[in-house]
Amino acid sequence: MPKVLIVAETKGGAVRKPTLEVLSKARAAGLPTAAVLIGGGVKGRADALAGQGAATVYVADDASLADFSLDRYAAAIQDAAQRAGATQIWLSVSEMTKALAPALAGRMDGAYVSDALALEIAGDELTVTRPAMATKVLQKVKFAKPGLRIVSIRSGAFDVTPAQPKAATVVDLPLPPADTRVVLKQVLQEETGEVDLGEAAMVVSVGRGVKGPEGVELVRPLAKLLGAGFGSSRAVVDSGWMPYAAQVGQTGRVVTPDVYVAIGISGAIQHLAGMSGSKLIVAVNKDPDAPIFSVADYGIVGDLFKVVPVMIAEIKKHKG
Repeated sequence: MPKVLIVAETKGGAVRKPTLEVLSKARAAGLPTAAVLIGGGVKGRADALAGQGAATVYVADDASLADFSLDRYAAAIQDAAQRAGATQIWLSVSEMTKALAPALAGRMDGAYVSDALALEIAGDELTVTRPAMATKVLQKVKFAKPGLRIVSIRSGAFDVTPAQPKAATVVDLPLPPADTRVVLKQVLQEETGEVDLGEAAMVVSVGRGVKGPEGVELVRPLAKLLGAGFGSSRAVVDSGWMPYAAQVGQTGRVVTPDVYVAIGISGAIQHLAGMSGSKLIVAVNKDPDAPIFSVADYGIVGDLFKVVPVMIAEIKKHKG
C-alpha cells in the first residue's frame, strides 16, 4: 500500500483549505499518511493536520524558514519523506509548490504529475486525471515505472471532511542548511483587502466588457456583498485596470470555487482554463454567442451596466 507524505501549507496562522482537502482524500482512501510542516511559528498547527488523518507530522519550525526558500524547503521535505518511508508526495497547487514539486522530483529522482483533478488508487497503482490543452481534454496519466510519485492537486478537487480532534505525533526535523547563494532582501506584497482567490468559495470576475476602471468599480460591490474573491481576465490586467494577482486563467490563477460569476468576460480558452472547474458558473455578457455561455450553468444576455445594479439590488433585498 502506498505511504503518502502531504506537504502542508499555512496562511495567516492557519492550515490552508487546499491542504485539508488533500489530507481528506488520503484519509478517505485509507492510506497511511504523514504530513510535513515548514515555516516560522507553525508547530501549533500540527494538531489540525492530525485531525485530518496525518499519523505523524514532521515539523521544521524556525524564524529563518518563515519565508519560502526552495532549496531549504525541498531539503526538509526530502528528509521527512525518507523518515516516513513515503512512496508518494502530494502537494496542493500554489505559487510555492509550482516551484517546489519539480525541484523535489529532480532531487529525489521521482516522477511528477501536476494539476490533478482526480486520483484513482488501486493497490500501489496511481492514476491521475489532469487537464491538458488549456482544459480542452482530460488526460488519465499512469506512472510507467516503480519509484517515488509526486502529485500536485488543484484546490477544490476534493471536499474537506469533518476533522476528528487528535493530538499530533510530532517529529522535529533538523534545520536544513542556509542557502548562501540567495539572500532575501525584502518581500513586497500588494495588500488589496480582497478575499484570496484560491481560498474563496465564490469568485466574481470582470472582463474587457467593463470598459475601464469605472466598470471595475461598478462590479466590485457585487463581490463584496457576496463575500467573494474579486478576479479578472488577462485583458483587464493587461489594460492596467486590475493587478496581476487578480488574473484568472492559464497564465494567472486557477480557481475552482463553488460559484464563479463572470461579468463581461467573453470566455477565451485561456480564461476557461483557469475557472472551468468551478462547481457553478454564472455569466453576464451582451453577446449571446460568447464562448463563456458554453460552460455557464446560468447565463444572462444583457448589458452588464444595467444587469449588475439589478443583481446588487436583489442581493441586498435578499439579505434584508
